[in-house]
Amino acid sequence: MKILAFAGSTSSTSINRELVKFVLKSFPDEEINLIDLNDYSMPVFSVDREKKGFPDEAHRFLKVIEECDVIICSLAEHNRAYTAAFKNIFDWASRINVKVFQNKSMFLMSTSPGSYGGGNVMNLAKTFFPQFGAEIKDTFSLPKFYENFDLESGVINPDMLKELSDKIANFKVQIKN
Repeated sequence: MKILAFAGSTSSTSINRELVKFVLKSFPDEEINLIDLNDYSMPVFSVDREKKGFPDEAHRFLKVIEECDVIICSLAEHNRAYTAAFKNIFDWASRINVKVFQNKSMFLMSTSPGSYGGGNVMNLAKTFFPQFGAEIKDTFSLPKFYENFDLESGVINPDMLKELSDKIANFKVQIKN
């Protein structure tokens, strides 16, 4: 199985990337492609720019999705929505293929330093991603990242670790069927 993984952030210190990397440890025998959204930087989407053609990066983003079997991502939240970087990539890609996620199974996550754990962006994605070809199999939100996560150990809150472990196990069952 080929897993595409990414954080919806371009920050060099992305906590969402740390959460993705932790979850990927639960898939030791799978082929993993952990991408960095910085490698897909493009001009800000506009209809005028679209008329001049699509950036190669948008095609490359769609290609990595095409080549995977499942997607694991964790979305950063900026002002209760997607980061500008992720939204821009998504906008360009969706103009090429409205089914950006190409009917791939997805484990969708979010985390933030606050107590809502990126819940706003999670709710936004749960509503809209299926319309763009995501088959969201399960979700997980980690609140208060700096209290509940250690860079060496991962999720350190026992209740949240159990919840995440159960959701990963459920995801594995769903994608094998």
